[in-house]
Amino acid sequence: MGENAIEKVLCSWSGGKDSAMALREVLARPEYEVIALLTTVTEDYDRISMHGVRRTLLKQQAEALRLPLEEIGISKRSSNEEYEFKMGQVLRRYRKAGVTSVVFGDISLEDLKQYRENNLAKIEMKAIFPLWKRDSRELVQRFIGSGFRAVVVCVDIQALDPRFAGREIDESFVRDLPETVDVCGENGEYHSFVYDGPIFKTKIEHARGEVVLRDGRFCYCDLLPGQPC
Repeated sequence: MGENAIEKVLCSWSGGKDSAMALREVLARPEYEVIALLTTVTEDYDRISMHGVRRTLLKQQAEALRLPLEEIGISKRSSNEEYEFKMGQVLRRYRKAGVTSVVFGDISLEDLKQYRENNLAKIEMKAIFPLWKRDSRELVQRFIGSGFRAVVVCVDIQALDPRFAGREIDESFVRDLPETVDVCGENGEYHSFVYDGPIFKTKIEHARGEVVLRDGRFCYCDLLPGQPC
């Protein structure tokens, strides 16, 4: 690749704050061109995998970001083999089109980083980690201070009180987090949905719906699209 060549990349997009911060970082770098958002959707539920956010809201995010959305559908009982096979199919198509890297919002999990790098290496692609080894507290403070708005959509009740589900990620949220929890939820303590911020062209209107417990462990706050918060 030439010295001034622009690298075409995909951005792994969960709809949450870490992927939003990672996307903002690469959008600000002239050496990268973001070709599309890459999101895994659980087909049985028609929702973003793990986060439980409705597909309608995911599409509204992509529209507000003015970026194409590439959805990878998996089953509700998806194995690593199924996930890797379907992800590989999509990535190979983009690789043939000249995309060389995928951007991730990971911060500190070494095993996950290695897993992503190893899978991408199989198809001659690489991973980019704009947030890697950054301080979680500084990241979330910057997220809030930059004008991003997000709501907690999933809580692992083994790590965090279920009452955090549905809360806005703001200064009071950060203050209320127990010391045992990573402020950015890097260990899966919570997941979020970003509905406004400096990289969005429009705010994503929504309302908080029912809060439910799934699998005896994960507490989800359903978000209803198209309604003022």
